[in-house]
Amino acid sequence: MSNEQIFDGPLARAARALVRVSVKDVASKADVKKSELRDFEKGRDDLTELQEHRIREALEEFGAKFVHDESQGGYGVRLKFNRAKVRAIERWEDEGGTAAEDDV
Repeated sequence: MSNEQIFDGPLARAARALVRVSVKDVASKADVKKSELRDFEKGRDDLTELQEHRIREALEEFGAKFVHDESQGGYGVRLKFNRAKVRAIERWEDEGGTAAEDDV
């Protein structure tokens, strides 16, 4: 098996479910239509390489990590951070107090 990076609709759908982000949020961040993302995830339509790249980047920003297809196991997706890191990040985010506008 090669160390090839695979990215397809079902993998995008799995990643989105894993990081618990809506179609609307991913589509907005990736600058694609919600209907295009849904059709891609369900295998009903193909996207351009650029659209696929932007969707993948958006999912990675939301916390997905894509795994290469290799001899030890197939391709897939997992969370970028383990539970301990997620708790630490949440704690850091809460340390600054209530969020407010930055305008002075």
